[in-house]
Amino acid sequence: MGHAKTSFVCLPCRASYKQPYDRDRPHRVCPRCAEPLIHVGSAFAPPPRRDTEGWRVLSVLLHAGVRFHKSCCGGPDTGRAR
Repeated sequence: MGHAKTSFVCLPCRASYKQPYDRDRPHRVCPRCAEPLIHVGSAFAPPPRRDTEGWRVLSVLLHAGVRFHKSCCGGPDTGRAR
């Protein structure tokens, strides 16, 4: 069975990518601009690319350490970014 897919985002491109999570390869790069992708979790829904305010808020949240993982194993329910 393959690995479950999780979301990574590129803030400069305002793009989201779902890729299998691999602990042996934690750092990913954006296929468009080659900047590092940020692992945001499997319960993430990106704002529309034209929503500049939504991406600005997402950037603030990600830089504050907020991630969007499904609530399991007693972890907090962070909800989905919309």
